[in-house]
This record gives sequence, structure tokens and C-alpha cells, in this order.
Amino acid sequence: MMSRKTAHGDGGGDSRTADSSIDRRTVLQSGAAVVGGLSLAGCISDNGGGGGSGTQVTIISSPAGFDDQAFNDNALSGLQEASDEWDVNINQVEATNQSEYPQRQADAAEAGPDLIVMVGNQHTEPLRSNAPEYPDVNWMLINNHVDEPNVSGWIEMNHQMSFLAGVGAGTLTQEQIENAGSSTDPSGSTVGFVGGEQIPLIEAFEVSYQQGVAWVDDSIEVLTGYGGSFSDPSGVNDQAVSQIESGADIVWHAAAAAGEGAFQAASDNGRFAIGVDSDQSVAFDSYQDVILGSAIKALNEATYEVTGAVVEDNWESVQGEQNLSVDGGQIDWVTGQAFEGSMPDSLDQNIQDAKDAIVNGDIDFECGPTGC
Repeated sequence: MMSRKTAHGDGGGDSRTADSSIDRRTVLQSGAAVVGGLSLAGCISDNGGGGGSGTQVTIISSPAGFDDQAFNDNALSGLQEASDEWDVNINQVEATNQSEYPQRQADAAEAGPDLIVMVGNQHTEPLRSNAPEYPDVNWMLINNHVDEPNVSGWIEMNHQMSFLAGVGAGTLTQEQIENAGSSTDPSGSTVGFVGGEQIPLIEAFEVSYQQGVAWVDDSIEVLTGYGGSFSDPSGVNDQAVSQIESGADIVWHAAAAAGEGAFQAASDNGRFAIGVDSDQSVAFDSYQDVILGSAIKALNEATYEVTGAVVEDNWESVQGEQNLSVDGGQIDWVTGQAFEGSMPDSLDQNIQDAKDAIVNGDIDFECGPTGC
């Protein structure tokens, strides 16, 4: 057995790093507030304060849709922050059918907004045609980039985020954690991963998570599976329950809104889970007793920055390929709100060591941010 990062603490550590620029509580709370009441796929809603005046911003969802308490809500919360700062009017387009993306993008562009924000790599290919077709519209693409002068492409270092999730899971499965009827099993040292749809992006999440676990201790077993959806939690729940029954005491999900199924499985079976994208112990506060932490990315900071650039006529500052990374402070680990101040010191140490290793280029990632 090779054990690289297994120092055990006596409690009191907290991996909510002091130098992080991310206000994780505000991100989730503001995002959830913005999307309240929106539930129909393909609908458009107006959430801006400026009516038809001011800067017009349209946001088109990923297949998970809004109110996912993760990826889409995080992006949307940054627009809401911008609308609080400037005269910005936000139009939401919930588009859960990927085949409709070419037309959804074109329809949004025909309305003549100042900025269209597209959440997810699934928008990339349609944008290759639509960006040059509508050169007077500014486009923000999340999770990829298209080389056009009117595109700001934000590539999230998802492999770094997933690695931190693995470090968190690998560390805590070897510690004795007990809370509200749930507990870890240090003698077993088995963790799980459940993805939503089995696509290259989420498969890369899985591989980088496994790398993070192995970086802590390569003898830890990682069980993996896919629920088949980013919106229906039932498949994720089935996979998580199966993994828990097979010995996993911590399960990380990469399934957007469907990830609630992993939290339910942990709660029903006396184990724990880890959130994704945002602090899900806040977003899913009814499960806060089982959400040990979340691997997060401050997507809200990116959507706020791009909107500000449009408002202030400074597109050049955000045009081209941009990144969200550990080095930039936008990707991190946050301890769940029910566990603040009570985590073992090993968690804080291992997370910081992992972040340092990522920044220093000491991790040989098998996958990139969008695939392997």
C-alpha cells in the first residue's frame, strides 16, 4: 500500500480557506432566489430590474435546467449580482433538449440582446455557426471556447475541482466522522462516484476524482456508476444506494439537480455525500447533516465579470479563452455548514497540499477540463 496523505488530526480543522475570494454562502442563496418559480422547459422569464431598458442579457441553460442548485443557478446568480450593480435586464431561457440549441441560440440572438450566456459545453457546436452569423451579439460560452471575436469562452478546470473532491473523500473515509446518525467506516475505506449522463465531460470528472482519492491513498476503493440524467434523481439514488450497500461511506455526485438522489441515499443509509459546483449544504439544506463538503467553482464571478465588461463597453477584457482555476482562486473545496469547525486537521492539510500541488504543476492529470 502507498499512503501519501493520511495524517490523522484530532478535530477542529476547517478547510474553508481564508484567502479564497469566493463567498460560497452568498453564491448559492442568491442563485436559488433568482430562479424561484421557473419550471417549464423552454420558457423565457424576465428577472431583471430594468424592464426593457438598460443592458439586455439572455441566459440559456444546460440540459439540467434552472433550479438545479448547482451549475445553472451558479451562473445565474452572477447575473443577478450584476443586475444589482448596474441597470441589467435578465431573460432566462430554460432549454433542456440539446437538439434545440441551434435554434434557441438563434432565436435569442434575433431578439438583439447585448449578451447571451450559454451554460454548458453542449452549446459549443451550435455556437460555431451562430457566433459569426450574429456578429453584433456578444456571446459567453461556459465550459468551452469558440474562436470568434464576439465570444468570451470560459473553461472551468473541472479536473482540478474533481481532484479536490477526491482528496476530500479519500481523506474523510479514513477518519471517524459521526453526525446525526450517519458515520464513516475507516476500516473499509471505500468511496463512491455517481455521474448524471455518461458523457465525456462527466467521465472526466470520474477519472479526476479517482486520481484525487488515490493521491491520498491508492488503496482506497472507488465505486462508480451513472444515473442517466441530470434532472431525475431516481437513477442517481439507485446508484448511490448500491455503492453504499457495497461499502462506500462517502459518495460524490456530478449530476446537477439529480445529485439530490445521492444526498437522499446517504441520509437514508447512515452515510455521507459530497456536493458539486456550489456549496450544496446550503442549496440542499435539508440534507446538510450528510453533506460533508462540496467541490466548488465560482462561476458566478465569471458571469458577473463578463456582464460588467458589456455594461462598461470593455469587451476586450473578457474576449477569447478565459479560465476558472485553483490558481485563480475560483475552484476550491468548502466544508459543509453542519461540519464547520469540527473536521479533522487532516482535511485542511490535504486540501491545501493538493491545491499547492495543482498550482505548482505537480499533478499529472489523466483528463482535461472537458474530457479525457
